[in-house]
Amino acid sequence: MQTTSQEDNKNKKIQRVVIAGGGSAGWMTAASLSKLLGKSLDITLIESEEIGRIGVGEATIPPLRTFNELLGINEQHFMKTVRGTFKLGIEFKNWGRQNDSYIHSFGDTGRICWAGEFQHFYLAGLKKGIKDEFGAYCPEHAAAKAGKFLGSRDGNLDYAYHLDAGLYADYLKQLALGKGVKRLEGKIEDVSIQAETGYIQALTLDNGTRVEGDLFIDCTGFAARLIEGALNTGFESYSHLIPCDSAVAVQTEKAGEPRPYTQAIAHNWGWQWRIPLQHRVGNGLVFCSRYTSDEEAIATLMDNLESPAITEPKVFRYNTGRRVKGWNKNCIAIGLASGFVEPVESTAIHLIMASILRLMKLFPHNEISQANIDEYNNQTREEMERIRDFIILHYKATERDDSPFWRYCQNMEVPQTLAHRMELFKKTARVCITQSELFRLDSWTQVMMGQGIMPENYHQIVDQMSDAELAKFLKGIKGQVDARVADMPGHQEFINYYCKAL
Repeated sequence: MQTTSQEDNKNKKIQRVVIAGGGSAGWMTAASLSKLLGKSLDITLIESEEIGRIGVGEATIPPLRTFNELLGINEQHFMKTVRGTFKLGIEFKNWGRQNDSYIHSFGDTGRICWAGEFQHFYLAGLKKGIKDEFGAYCPEHAAAKAGKFLGSRDGNLDYAYHLDAGLYADYLKQLALGKGVKRLEGKIEDVSIQAETGYIQALTLDNGTRVEGDLFIDCTGFAARLIEGALNTGFESYSHLIPCDSAVAVQTEKAGEPRPYTQAIAHNWGWQWRIPLQHRVGNGLVFCSRYTSDEEAIATLMDNLESPAITEPKVFRYNTGRRVKGWNKNCIAIGLASGFVEPVESTAIHLIMASILRLMKLFPHNEISQANIDEYNNQTREEMERIRDFIILHYKATERDDSPFWRYCQNMEVPQTLAHRMELFKKTARVCITQSELFRLDSWTQVMMGQGIMPENYHQIVDQMSDAELAKFLKGIKGQVDARVADMPGHQEFINYYCKAL
């Protein structure tokens, strides 16, 4: 049999795209490619009903709204179908100190001037006796605390979703199938590699079906059957930087009216999440297996549920880190196959979306070029490392010394990029953000101050204002926020209206 030369393979027009794996990653990819590039592509997705979904990625962040809009998704129909609720941020309990809490909210806090961001004015106010919390100047934060919400264009809020990840995947599946994506049922038994090029040539399923392709998308989760199992790409672990390596998840009955925010409650060796949906609550506990057992983690989670469980608790292990190359030869890993940071800031679905959008911009229509591959991999690495640093901040910025786990976190080494950012904020209240970073100024400021990093100084431009002028400035912003929130309906009230008014 004649083999294909590497040069011929690289110059081959990309027409047949094979997506290995379903779930959120697979069907988000299929829906996107078929919507935006479907006329020029033959797209096949392979999944097996026997392979279950992890199903814990139920909290999202605001960029998903833009992604859904690109797919032409009607938000009201979407929220009704995925049984979703709205998310204005995350409440963190017991992270900086025992029995403390703060909300990392979406949106902008206060107002800025050309020389200094709002935190400088806020810190000056604290020094002069104005004791309102930082979030009092943010509509999203104030609405979250009040249990209120006003969505779509009417509310002008920055928000995300709590959703049933399985229903979301099914929703996208119908979109993709409607755009011509072909679905094949089966498990991947073998991956055929071209001898001369090392490119993937075909996948063979357990029923004997052989699926050939030009470009392969690995959405097989932690197994990474293609990018790692077949191509031996390599993995850069973050386990020495992010201590938790395990989680246990369980679903419970609906517990009263849903909060418009996710909860992250720290325990002695990890933290617990609560994600409210319209029909149930997603619960889980992330933990470090060096400091506790599966049995103790399960017992702790089950003892801290707000309503009766409707599923059995399920434990799984994970390794934080990233694939050394998210794109290797003619294979691109998306989702857990590409890497995993930590669910504390709800970035799992966002990283799927970001990978898809990156692929769209760099799609190899006429050839697979190394320049394209390198750019994709560089962007992926930079994004993962910036998100990694923000996640580490939650563990490092703590005053807790009441357990071996938290003492380890308090004393662990962190990347120099994070150490510099923490020290800069502590000394000057400044946060220097690059244009492409996911987490912006307000996110870093809220988490650092929320967990006890209070700046020693602030920008002296603020002192150009008199005490009376500063007080009036802050009071005016807070008054506007309070007035906006007072006019908003309750979160449950808005859901009832929004999901029925179709």
